Amino acid sequence: MFNMIRPDVTPDAPVDEQPTIGLIGMGAMGKLYARNLSAAGWKKIHVCDRVEMYDTLRAFYEGTPGITVLKDGHYVSRTSDFIVYSVEAEFIDGVVAEYGPSTKVGAIVAGQTSVKAPERAAFEKRLPEDVHIVSLHSLHGPTVPTKGQPLVLIQHRAPDEALTLVENILRPLQSRYVYMSYEEHDLVTANTQAVTHAAFLSMGTAWASASSYPWENGYYVGGVETVKVNIMLRIFSNKWHVYAGLAILNPSAKIQIKQYAQSTTDIFKLMLAADEKGLIARMYEARNAVFGDVCSASRSPILLSEDILDRFSLGKKEVSGSGTPTSPTSPTTSNGKHHRPPANSHLSLLAMVDCWARLGIQPFVHLELAATPIFRMWIGVAEYLFRSKERLDAAIQAALYDVSHRYDDVEFVVASRGWSQCVSFGSFELYRQRFEETAGFFESRFEEATKVGSEMLKVIMDSSPDAEEGVVANGVKVNGVNGHASG
Repeated sequence: MFNMIRPDVTPDAPVDEQPTIGLIGMGAMGKLYARNLSAAGWKKIHVCDRVEMYDTLRAFYEGTPGITVLKDGHYVSRTSDFIVYSVEAEFIDGVVAEYGPSTKVGAIVAGQTSVKAPERAAFEKRLPEDVHIVSLHSLHGPTVPTKGQPLVLIQHRAPDEALTLVENILRPLQSRYVYMSYEEHDLVTANTQAVTHAAFLSMGTAWASASSYPWENGYYVGGVETVKVNIMLRIFSNKWHVYAGLAILNPSAKIQIKQYAQSTTDIFKLMLAADEKGLIARMYEARNAVFGDVCSASRSPILLSEDILDRFSLGKKEVSGSGTPTSPTSPTTSNGKHHRPPANSHLSLLAMVDCWARLGIQPFVHLELAATPIFRMWIGVAEYLFRSKERLDAAIQAALYDVSHRYDDVEFVVASRGWSQCVSFGSFELYRQRFEETAGFFESRFEEATKVGSEMLKVIMDSSPDAEEGVVANGVKVNGVNGHASG
């Protein structure tokens, strides 16, 4: 049975012909959807959060066109034609168990969880047989503009008309539709998010353990270092649960995070042994596996130049008498003149590419399918380092023979193994404690970093040769779990 709403309905249709859109869970992403759908002109948007949030939520949306705040998910479920659960993966089963039985006959139900295995199990077990399942996931955070960003749609238990209706309801987001199964979603999101997050979580914990704001010591001021610092701060300024569910509940993510910690450890052992031959062989093997023949690659690099990043550094560069930018806190000579900051081993990037190679992950395939802004930047800086033989060789030499970053590298190895163990234990409480302890160290810098980081991402995304124009109508279909795209 399918509801009587026309699949090709638009916000310009008369009110009585429009679908009632239900949003259960009004955290950051729930609010993003409500804001965009209301602004687009949808007239019947029913929202709710926890019962104790009812009065606060009603005051928040007072006077907002099209939005009606209801007491709980029962009221939303029984009145809505399209229902989105924006609930953490850890709690999705309990929430659907409570409100799922009230779902309107013929309604379409979706989830906004970052890990789909628990969501699928909850929907199949808890929802009535006479409702449809077309799930979704916007692959970006709530502060990122939705235009052009990947939006996964999963036609799990529904006719084509239901999928078409969902596409038309969400079209005002101006996102790029990517069509996957539940299983494909979890594999691709593990590939594009889990290890990326682990790298930045490890950076933050390492710097916090060293009681160091990295942009103040002269080693993390410009270029690629700017990406590391800004994205690390961006991640820790978010809520811990945004990342915990993706890491702990996704089996593919656990494997990848474990391999990243192992790659970090293996490379660091080669550094300590000053095994130049072994480290060069390992890094060039990884380079060839991930990037292929980078020198003759036809595609343009994501990160066109480090210079564009310098304006977004939280550290400030001075200009020496020779006109060369330097850090105000960089090491000085006996006559008081500044050196260039020491070369960096870029252990986090060496380990990332090694991890991709060891697991047979092809990140550029996923870049075209479902790259988050952070994943795109992370591939960009990895490619920037590995694409150039000169830069890669400099990083290898620094890793082996320059001890300027050795203390940070030790802390990074310890932190990466710690995060891997935390995920393997499967403890949300341990993850929360570890995350919040690190976040507390950087908290005073979040406001500035969030603003600067958002501007940086926008500039890089806009200047990227892969930036997409007119992507709204261009859906991408995934064929098979290896993530090859067609269509």
